[in-house]
Amino acid sequence: MMQVTVTNADGLKRELKIEVPAGELEEKLGTKLEELKNQVRLKGFRPGKVPMSHLRKTYGKQVMSEVIQETVGESSQKALEEQELRPAYQPNIDLEGEVEQVMEGNADLAYKMTFEIVPAIELADFSKISLEKPVAEVTDEEVQDSLKRLAENQKNFEARAEGEAAENGDQLIIDFIGKIDGEAFEGGSAEGAAIELGAGQFIPGFEEQLVGAKAGDAVDVKVTFPADYGAEHLAGKEAVFEVNVQEVKAPAEVTIDDEFAKRFGLDDLAKLKEILTEQIKADFDRMSHQHLKRAMLDKLDELHEFELPPTMVKQEFDAIWHQLEHELEHQKKTVADMDEPEEKVREEYNKIAERRVRLGLVLAEVGEKNSISVTEQELSQALSERARQFPGQERQLYEFYQQNPQAVQELRAPIFEDKVVDYISELATVTEKPVSKDELFEDPDADVPGHNHDHDHDH
Repeated sequence: MMQVTVTNADGLKRELKIEVPAGELEEKLGTKLEELKNQVRLKGFRPGKVPMSHLRKTYGKQVMSEVIQETVGESSQKALEEQELRPAYQPNIDLEGEVEQVMEGNADLAYKMTFEIVPAIELADFSKISLEKPVAEVTDEEVQDSLKRLAENQKNFEARAEGEAAENGDQLIIDFIGKIDGEAFEGGSAEGAAIELGAGQFIPGFEEQLVGAKAGDAVDVKVTFPADYGAEHLAGKEAVFEVNVQEVKAPAEVTIDDEFAKRFGLDDLAKLKEILTEQIKADFDRMSHQHLKRAMLDKLDELHEFELPPTMVKQEFDAIWHQLEHELEHQKKTVADMDEPEEKVREEYNKIAERRVRLGLVLAEVGEKNSISVTEQELSQALSERARQFPGQERQLYEFYQQNPQAVQELRAPIFEDKVVDYISELATVTEKPVSKDELFEDPDADVPGHNHDHDHDH
């Protein structure tokens, strides 16, 4: 019989010693070898007639390794259930004694399991929470602006009269060869490229130098690549682009009418306006919900106080700190280049880590107590939405999620969080507060370093 001894129960820390008799392992080994007997084909033996001693000699070590792995998994789970303990994260397991002796069946399996438990959480009375939800009306002006943007994206260009100079907003068809110190560089040449002057698609200074050019002109465009340019071998370098202007085209006027709506497969302009209004409203609703969610999480953070599992806080802090270092590295900076001393920055980020862990545990507790969970259908829908962002790479994306449970958890976390927030919103008093569009679209998380700072990563 398995034996469980609690060797440490200090605060949230727990350490269990678990022992499984050698006889139990031997029994499992025998069962597995017996199953193997009918499956393996060994030279010189008829199927199912391989002697047990020979099987043990050939496969014993490999099978015993599987037995130990399975036994640790099963017994650790059983020990947690018996002791009625909820680990805050995956426990650490350290095998004790001579593993070789255990493998040979001469010693009991003994291991130590260390972890921290989920603290006891007394949930606040959600019916006493009062929150404001900012809402904005969709105006005719909004819809008109949206129509103009749509027309802008749909605009056609028509060739200017011969000898007419290019103006800002024109489209040029150009061939070019980019050179640094007189040498052409890789990826710096193209033929028949379309460039819209003033759109900022090319590096700074490039488009401006083509204003005034005519079809047939050859122009040397001198530019300096930005210091933070993606391709390191070009960053900060001076270059000359030898440009031949093939065509100069001016934007043709787009009339927003029923014919324009038909370009999108719709009957008339009224239907297009209706669809745009719905899209804008969906955007407004999403932002309203985001503000409400942030206010709700602030409130939950304020209303709950309990001891936090130190390891969880450290893991969360390390993740945030790693993200910060990665972002700084991209800007070719280090923590030393920040406005505040490192110690102060660490202190601030530690508070964010504590907030995330506290909220993660509170949300998990609400979910647990009220049977709120993410369904396979919801997860599947989130995965489909993510796949739509990568056209042509859907298969690779699905494979990535199949092989990475952590990535699936990152899809599940915000859905779970939203469901819990919606559940609490039903119980709380939520008052709508009319605001302007600009106020609505202010980032509710702008004052907190690190994006998605409230996602319940671990539950």
